[in-house]
Amino acid sequence: MANTRTDHHRGVVQRTERISRHMVRVVLGGDGLADFATTGCADHYVKLVFPYEGVEYPEPFSVKTCRETMPREVWPRLRTYTVRAWDPDARELTLDFVVHGDEGLAGPWAEHAVPGDELLMLGPGGGYAPDPEAAWHLLVGDESVLPAIAASLEALPVSARAHVLVEVEAPEDEQKLSTVADVRISWIYRGDRPVGEGLVEAVRALEFPEGDVHAFVHGEAGFVKELRRHLRLERGIAMDRLSISGYWRVGVDDESWRAVKGDWNRRVEAEEAAAIAS
Repeated sequence: MANTRTDHHRGVVQRTERISRHMVRVVLGGDGLADFATTGCADHYVKLVFPYEGVEYPEPFSVKTCRETMPREVWPRLRTYTVRAWDPDARELTLDFVVHGDEGLAGPWAEHAVPGDELLMLGPGGGYAPDPEAAWHLLVGDESVLPAIAASLEALPVSARAHVLVEVEAPEDEQKLSTVADVRISWIYRGDRPVGEGLVEAVRALEFPEGDVHAFVHGEAGFVKELRRHLRLERGIAMDRLSISGYWRVGVDDESWRAVKGDWNRRVEAEEAAAIAS
């Protein structure tokens, strides 16, 4: 994995830390991040690259080349993760991983990562930063969105106000969120309920403050769809004041979800347009 093209970044694990029951923080560094750069978004993300063990890939390694020259069943697998922090001076990239034992691909990797391990990635991408001119901010998500919510809160100025609603499985999954802004944080414990059910209820019950809101709502696609309809149709929030997307979907891995996400979004938009027209 040492030989990479310039469209890839190679991070070397510097240290790891368990920051809650189901969240592991991995800090990456090394010369392979020399060209890594962010642009001020709070939701920057990278696509982590996981080649199959025992497969001989073309050199220099490139996901694009692999997909052009190799059978689909051995294409390197990609997993999308939010950048929790990037320190260009120290050249350190921090990623937080939700882990549930051996479930999934990236989580188990993070669970067992040790200093010296390497991780190849593409990116970063991103598109949201909290508007400092907004009257108030609404930040909503499940545990997969905690890194972006945490980064957003750190980006808010002292004059900002925000309501934050985060759903996690249990109190042991809470983590410290730092900000200088005036913020009300509500932790919602899922327990055995479907993902997002409690969040939908909480947002519906929330008394919205006066003034222009800038909203960030991400997480499991099912509840995101419900909240998009609520925020657009019942709360009257314009799309240019709403960053909303299904990060993942129950029962579908990251690559399969990305393959259908575009069509899914178009159906949601069409349903929403029909509801507005009626």
